Order: sequence, then C-alpha cells, then structure tokens
Amino acid sequence: MHAANLTQKCRQRIASGRFGRRLHTACVALLIASTILSSGCSIYGRPQRTATRQATLDANCPPESGRMPAKELAKVTLPPYVIEPPDILLIDALRVVPKPPFRIQSFDTLQVIVEGTLLEQPISGLYVVEPGGMLDLGPSYGKVMVGGQSLEEAQDAVFRHLKRILREPQVSLTLAQAAGQQQIAGEHLVGPDGTINLGTYGNVYITGMTLAEAKAAIEAQLSKFLDAPLVSVDVFSYNSKVYYVITEGAGFGDNVARFPVTGNETVLDAIAGINGLSRLSSKDIWIARPAPSGVGCDQVLPVDIEAIMKGGSTATNYQLLPGDRVFIAQDPWIAFDSIVDKVTGPFERIFGFSLLGVQTVQTFNRLPFGFNPNNGFCWVAREVYGDQNPKWLLFRAWLLTEAPTWLRDLYAEHGEEFAAWIHDKPIVKAAVKALMDRAIAGYGLSE
Repeated sequence: MHAANLTQKCRQRIASGRFGRRLHTACVALLIASTILSSGCSIYGRPQRTATRQATLDANCPPESGRMPAKELAKVTLPPYVIEPPDILLIDALRVVPKPPFRIQSFDTLQVIVEGTLLEQPISGLYVVEPGGMLDLGPSYGKVMVGGQSLEEAQDAVFRHLKRILREPQVSLTLAQAAGQQQIAGEHLVGPDGTINLGTYGNVYITGMTLAEAKAAIEAQLSKFLDAPLVSVDVFSYNSKVYYVITEGAGFGDNVARFPVTGNETVLDAIAGINGLSRLSSKDIWIARPAPSGVGCDQVLPVDIEAIMKGGSTATNYQLLPGDRVFIAQDPWIAFDSIVDKVTGPFERIFGFSLLGVQTVQTFNRLPFGFNPNNGFCWVAREVYGDQNPKWLLFRAWLLTEAPTWLRDLYAEHGEEFAAWIHDKPIVKAAVKALMDRAIAGYGLSE
C-alpha cells in the first residue's frame, strides 16, 4: 500500500477512534514520520556512500564546478592566521624609547662617550646609574650626580665635572636602557577577554586580528607611553585552531581527541594521532565540516580508509581544516553485542544469584550431615550446650568452615554415639565443653 494512502487511512481512523490502543500508537508514529519527511527536516545519521564529487557537498547544497576539497597531493594554504584565545604570541621589542621628558633613575643604563680624556683612562661605553643617582666615570674622574635629571641636564653635569679635570672634554650621553621600564618582549597569552597584557602599558584587544593587524594595535597602545615603538609579533603556540577525532565507542563510551591545525594534516595524520583504529571501530569514516560562521552548507566527506591505507589512494585523504570533525563509526556487531549485554546483564545477575543460592542449599543437603539445623551432626554440640544455647550453632558453623576435614568426618561418623555416651558423664561433658568454647572463642559470643 502506498505511504500516502496509508497515512490518509491513519488520519481517518484516528478521527473515528475505530481501533485499539496499539494500532492507534502505530498510526500516530506513522503520521509523525510522514510529517517530518514531507517538511524537509534533516534527520541526522550516517552519510551514504556516493560518488566523490557528490559526497563533497551537503545534500542541501547545489554542486559547484571546481569546488572540491583539498587532498593529500592537492593541498591549499590556509588564509592568514586569525588570533583567538588561548593562542600564545611571541612579541619582541625592537624599539622601546620613553617619551620625553625623561628623568634618569637608579639602575638606568647610560651610554657615555667623552673625547679628550686621559690616554690611559678613556670614557666610552655603558654605565649604570648607582642607587642614589650617582654615575661612576672611573677612578680618575670620580662620580657625578645625574639622578632625577633629563639627558641634557645629565650631559651638562658630566661636562662641568670633567672640565675641572680635563682641558677640553667633549661629552655625548644617551639612554641605552631604562631600568624601570616595563619589559615587553616574551610570550603573551591571549586571555578569555581577547586581550594580551602588556603590564604597565595596559591591555590590547587583538582577537579576530591577523598578525599584521595585531602588530599595529600593539604599537598603537605602546605609542601612548613610548616614542615611536617598534615590535615584531609571531604566534608561539597555535591553540585556537583545532580539529577533532571522534571515535564511536560501541556502547563503551565515545572518545574525542583534540589536535592543533598547522595547515598540513590529512585524514591519515588524524588516524595516526590516535594510534590507529581500535577493535571497537569500523572502517566507516567521514569528515563533518561545519560551514564558516553558519553561512553556507555543512559538508560531509566520506573517507575510504582501506583505499588510503592499502592502496595508497589520495582521493579521499582530505586535508583537514580548522573545526573539522573526523568521525570514526563503531563496529555494528560489537555495538549490537554491547546492547544485548546491557539488556540481558541485569537478568543474568538476578538469575545467577538465584541459581547460586539454590545450588548452595542443594550442596549442603547432599552432605551426610545435612543443612537443616534439626538434622544430625549437631549431636555433641546440642548435648553439651543444650538446644536453647546458640553456642551449639556457632560450633556447628566452626565445624563446617574451619575444622580439619578429618575431624569433620570423625564427627559425622561417631558424633551421635559420642553424644549418647557423655549424656550422663558431667565431667567428660565439661571437658568437651571447654574444648568447644576454645574453638568458637573467635566468634566473640559471651555467656
């Protein structure tokens, strides 16, 4: 019967109510399924194996000539890298000069060059300003106070100091390195807010920028504090662009592995990254490629892993892009076995416990002394302790579990006769009771 006619009949019967509850449920399910299929809703499932070109595009996307995904022997270069958290940038400060007016502080490094000095005592090189602001020019020239002065004032102070020693000194003084200056060079983590921290120079928002744009943004921020700063920016750790390898677990839990994208990975690299396929996996593999920013169509690219590994084929050994999901389907037979085990496991445990209890009882009942406490094998213990004292049960438990086999056999064979013999012999009975008390002393039952 045609599906449309069957659906129409279901609608009529639901309206009239002319059938039972089971048929009513079946018809409702049929109507829901037909509604979903007729409305064009996507039902997620495993992609069907089709021709390579058709498999490159999602079913909702029209095919485009020349639009084929990159493969092992036809790779493409990725677009300029866009910085995102939690990437780590490597910044090197090429030019870091404080803005004027600059005041010399302790531990600043000054470059001092003086002409006209003594031949054996030249002044040329880097000099560190001592704590307190003094600049030591050497044993022949002494120290000059330069702390808190500008570079011009410090140069004039050095000239006037040397004028008293030298005839016509010519002084050149420049700043080589400012000690109190914030260090910029090094590794910088892009934070969750999309910025990097430059210390006293503030934060710079660089998320969504390329390296060139980030360099311009950092230099613009530094220019508020420095004179014409110049930096270089590179990516130290690519943390934001990744692809995923999802391994279906056949009922034992799926596994998701995350790998960084460096621009050269293929499907075979992804399989190698998880140390190959496990016994739970099948050879049914595909790439789920989301559309950029939700614009366009998602792609599903089936992968012929046997052709890649056994035949060296590159037709489906696709180049992986950021955001790709390499999905490795489970082995259907192992998955079926897992489902059966989940369904039957609780019943097997219940039946197992029941059968174990029944077998245990039957085993004890088959013993010569029986399992019933009213049977024999408790002759001596009941004679010594009496039926109302629970110690005879403790001795019986000790005899069944801890006593030597020879004693158990001897007790089973001659216990009834021995109990009758000590019935009217209180001294012997007391001695036997002492031995029995010692045997069951570990059970901790007091008088």
